[in-house]
This record gives sequence, structure tokens and C-alpha cells, in this order.
Amino acid sequence: MQSRFRSDRRLTVRMGLTLFLLGLLYVGFVAALIALLKSWVLVVLVVGAMFVAQFWFSDRIAMFAMHGRVVEREEYPELHAVVDRLCAIADMPKPVVAVSDMDMPNAFATGRNPDHAVVCVTTGLLRRLEPAELEGVLAHELSHVAHKDVAVITVASFLGVLAGLIVRFAFYSQVFGGGRRDQNTAAVLAGVLGVSAAVYAISYLLIRALSRYRELAADRAAAHLTGRPSALASALTKVSGDIARIPTKDLRTAQAFNAFYFTPATGKEPGIERFFSTHPTLEQRLEQLGRISAELGEAATPGKAG
Repeated sequence: MQSRFRSDRRLTVRMGLTLFLLGLLYVGFVAALIALLKSWVLVVLVVGAMFVAQFWFSDRIAMFAMHGRVVEREEYPELHAVVDRLCAIADMPKPVVAVSDMDMPNAFATGRNPDHAVVCVTTGLLRRLEPAELEGVLAHELSHVAHKDVAVITVASFLGVLAGLIVRFAFYSQVFGGGRRDQNTAAVLAGVLGVSAAVYAISYLLIRALSRYRELAADRAAAHLTGRPSALASALTKVSGDIARIPTKDLRTAQAFNAFYFTPATGKEPGIERFFSTHPTLEQRLEQLGRISAELGEAATPGKAG
């Protein structure tokens, strides 16, 4: 079922291209592992099992990692009311609503499709935002679900996760067991390590390029759905500023899930790192929302959400 969120052809093209390139990389990666390990059954079984687990249980994995829990309407009536209203406007299935007991103000959406999706907000976000700002953030997250880019990011990130795990395994195997292996085994492990590192680096760059664009697409879709881009701009400014004041040690756990967050769990605005960031800069996002605000005839000043 097509939602009323604005379709984004450029996002669709980018998602398709990213999946195609990662698919080629995936095939080459598996072929290289089979050639190095000389056991296609083992490689296919392990890789296949990990892919199914990540895709099928991605929502549970993210919820567990971020201490999220499903909440019913009786516990958070205002939160449910906003999600209900937005889903009715967007004509899309209502996702599971969850809350994470974290002071870091943020939100994320996860799930393999719109019928099996979760939208989670932190208690830190709920405490800080005004109703119109919260509506903008939730509309942003729901647009990720409607555009299906949450599922694409989940699938796309699988290869990087797998390659990263293999790099760690091969590295620690060399460190702790290198002296007990013959030269042939050491060469195989070095080959696996090299291929995995290359695959991880390529997939890392592809995923981050897609992630930055999808955040801008979600901002656009949310602004048009709610008709109040200034409220979303206000939420962005407020959340980014508050995250910058949270101790770095409290952000480290969350940073592994930056690609799924409304704003990245980092205490500084990226410089050269913006090319490796999961999100566009705050200035880029606010500039885009300002343009949309002008198009809609709304006051562009953040915070004047009505």
C-alpha cells in the first residue's frame, strides 16, 4: 500500500543503485571466501544464517541494544496519539511504539517492512520537545518506514557487519594463535583479513552516502506531511545542541546505531568527517527546511511551529 508521504524518485534510485553495487560486492566477497576457505557449504550456511538473522530480527536487535521497550497507549497516551494522527494522515499501518529510557534525546525507526516496523523515542527526547516538535520528529521516522529505506539500510549494512566480524575474528586468530599455525593457514587467514577489510571499507562508504541522502529525504517528507517545517527545524536545533552536551562516554554505545537515528549520537559537528558521517550537517538540514518553509508560506524561523 502506497502511503501519502511524498515519493522520492532520487531516493529510490539511490537505494536501488546501492543495493546493486553491494550485491555485486556481496557475490565477490562470498566467492573470495569460498576460494580461500575451500568450503562453499560452510561459507553459504554461515553467511546465509547471519543475513536471515539480521534482516528478520533487526528490530529486536536494535531495541535490545538501545534498551527500548514496547509501550501501550495507557502508559504513553500522548505519544500514541501523535503516531495515530500521523499514520492516519499518511495512510500507512501504525508501527509498534516503543520508548528507550535514555537521557540522550533521539529517535529511530527499524523493521523489515511497514507492517513489521517499530518507532522508538528516548525519554530524553520526550522531556525536551514541544508537541509540534515531537510530531515533526515522528513524521521523519515514519517516512523512513514508508519509503522502505529502513529495510534497505538494514540489508545494506549486513555486508559491512559481516566483513567487520570476520576482520575481528581473523585479527584475533592471528594475534592469539599465529605461532601455532603453518604458513599456509596463516596465508589463508591473511587473505580473508584483506578481502574482508576491503569489503568493509567499500560498503562503509556506500552505506554512508545513502544514509546522508535518506535523512534529507525524510526531513522533506516530514515537513510536507505536517506542513510545519519550522517545528522540525526547531527539534533538530534543540536535539543537536543537547546531544553535544551529553558526556562522550554516554554516547559511545549509541554510536553503533547512528545510521538509524534522527540525529547522530556525536558531540561535535563533523568537519572533514562529514564525508564519512551517517547524517548531513545540521546546516544542510536547516537550510533545506528553510526553503520548504518559504515554499509553504510558513515563517522560516525555527521554533515558530504554531
